[in-house]
Amino acid sequence: MLKGLIRPVEAHSVTLKGEDLVEVRAQLTAQAPEGWDLVSAMATMEKAGSMRSVEGKFLRRDGIREIEADDMAALEGQVPEGWQLLSVWKTD
Repeated sequence: MLKGLIRPVEAHSVTLKGEDLVEVRAQLTAQAPEGWDLVSAMATMEKAGSMRSVEGKFLRRDGIREIEADDMAALEGQVPEGWQLLSVWKTD
């Protein structure tokens, strides 16, 4: 018998503008929905002035469920579209 952990694969982006990158990053972190992690924050300079545009990318990290099956093919067959298999272990 095999067991595995799965979770949904979802991404979300937010773009903010500001002069202070530390402040903008703090604002991005504060906007992360519960169960989501900020995984990147790419900054670009605006064409005029000292403003910067920062695109924050978030990935969903919650919603973990356990599945089980007799073999790996059956376990993989239980992973719904839009979900990923995180880990697998053998039980007896």
